[in-house]
Amino acid sequence: MVIDSVCTYCGVGCDISADVEDNKIQKIFAKEEGTVSQGRLCIKGKQGWDFVTHPKRLRNARVRKSFLAKNATLFADLDMDYLEPVDHDFYEISYESAYELAARKLKSITDTYGSHSFAAIGGARTSCESSYLFQHFTRHVVGSPHVDNCARVCHSPSLKGMRTTIGEGAATNPFDDIYETEFMVVMGSNTTEGHPIVANRMLDVIKQKNVELSVLDVRRIQLSKSATHHLSIPYESNLMILNMMAYVILSEDLVNKEFVYSRTKGYEEYKSAILNDPYANPEFLLQIPGYESLVEEIRSVARKYATRKSLFFWGLGITEHLDGSYAVMAITHLAMLTGNIGKRGAGLMPLRGQNNVQGTCDVGMLPYYAPDYQPPKEVGMMTPDLIDAMIEGKIKALYNISEDIAHIHPNQNKIHSALGNLDLLIVNELFDNEITKFADIIFGVKSAYEKTGVYVNAERRLQDRKSTRL
Repeated sequence: MVIDSVCTYCGVGCDISADVEDNKIQKIFAKEEGTVSQGRLCIKGKQGWDFVTHPKRLRNARVRKSFLAKNATLFADLDMDYLEPVDHDFYEISYESAYELAARKLKSITDTYGSHSFAAIGGARTSCESSYLFQHFTRHVVGSPHVDNCARVCHSPSLKGMRTTIGEGAATNPFDDIYETEFMVVMGSNTTEGHPIVANRMLDVIKQKNVELSVLDVRRIQLSKSATHHLSIPYESNLMILNMMAYVILSEDLVNKEFVYSRTKGYEEYKSAILNDPYANPEFLLQIPGYESLVEEIRSVARKYATRKSLFFWGLGITEHLDGSYAVMAITHLAMLTGNIGKRGAGLMPLRGQNNVQGTCDVGMLPYYAPDYQPPKEVGMMTPDLIDAMIEGKIKALYNISEDIAHIHPNQNKIHSALGNLDLLIVNELFDNEITKFADIIFGVKSAYEKTGVYVNAERRLQDRKSTRL
C-alpha cells in the first residue's frame, strides 16, 4: 500500500509517499508530480524514517520513583493498575494512571501557587491541531498565559521583524517563484544542507537561466561554488552589512520611489537615519583588516538587488543573534526600498527550520500572540524569562512537548538548575533524551508519521499529513 503524506523534517515540507507493508514503512519516495518535492527528496526525507520502529522508542508512560514517594499523600487513594520498574529512576505505568498523576499534581500546584505558576513549551514538529490544543489548554483550562515554542531559538525573530514592518510574519512567495526571479541573495542559510529541495531550485535557475546568486556568510558554503558573489562578512555583522546595502541604494538613488511613496511610511526618517549612520557606510569596512574588498562587493550586490526582480532568503544565521529581529527588519526594509515584494519572483523568504514552525506560531503557541496572531488576553513570558522564573521559584510546573530545552538552549548549567527546581515536569517525547532525565512524568507519544494532522511549511502551504500506520 502506498500512502501519500508529508516529510517530517525541515520547513520545506516535501510531499512524500510511503510504501507500507504489514503496518511498517518499507521505503519513502517522492512522486514525479510532487508540487514541493518535484519528485526529489534529500537524504533526510528519503532515509530518515527508521526511527518509527526503533526499539528504543518510548511506547508507554513513565513516572519517576522519587516523585511518587515525595507525593505519596496526594496519590494515596489512587489505584494504579500497573507499576513496572524500568530502571533505577522510573516506573512504567498505564497512560490512565499517568493522566491522573499529572492532573492531581498540576491542580495541587495551581491551587497553592496560582495558575501563573504553570508554563507550557511546545515543539514545532507536532501538528497544528496539537499545538492549538496545547496553547488552548494552557490559557483557557489552566488559566496561564505562559506558552512558547521552539521558534524562540529559530524563527520567532523572523515573525517579529516581518510583522513589525510588513504586517505578516511569513514568506511572501512560494518556492516555485525562484523560477521567475532575476537575482537571489542568500544570507545566514546553508541551503544545500538545511533545505536541499529549495537549493535544487536555486541551482536550476543558475544553470538554466543564468540567474545570479549572492551568498553573504561568515564562511564559504557549498552554495558559494555556484554563486556569482560570495561575501565573507565579519562575525556578528549581519545588521551592519544589510544597512550598508541600504546605504548604497539610498545614496545612489536606486530607490523604487513609486513603491515607497505609495506603499510605505516613514521613508524620510529611515533615509536620514541610514545616511547619517557612519557604520552604514561601506567605507567603514576599510578600517577592518581583511575585509576591505567588501566595500565594492557590497555595492555591486546592492545595485543588482535594487535593479532586478530579486528574492532574499535567510535562515538561522540571521535570526539566532541578539539583533535577529532587527536584521530581519533590515531585510524587509531593503525589499520595500526596491519594490522587491508583492510580485512574482520578488520577495522575502525565511527558510524555516522544523516542519511546522510556521503552523505552530499560526495557531498561537507564542506568549504574545493568540491564534491567527491576535492579541492575547494576557501576554506570557518567553522561554528565557520562564527559565529565570523557574530558578526564582515563580514557575513550579512545566509541560514540555518535543523541545529538548535541556539540550538545545545555551547556558546548560542554568537550564538544568531551572529544571531541577520544578515541582512538576511533564514531557511528551519519542525517545529518552536530555530533558526526560529531569522529567517527573513522561508520555511516550506518536510521531508525525503515525498520526494525521495539518502542517504549514515555509511557503505557507497547508498540508494534510496522513498517518503511515493503519
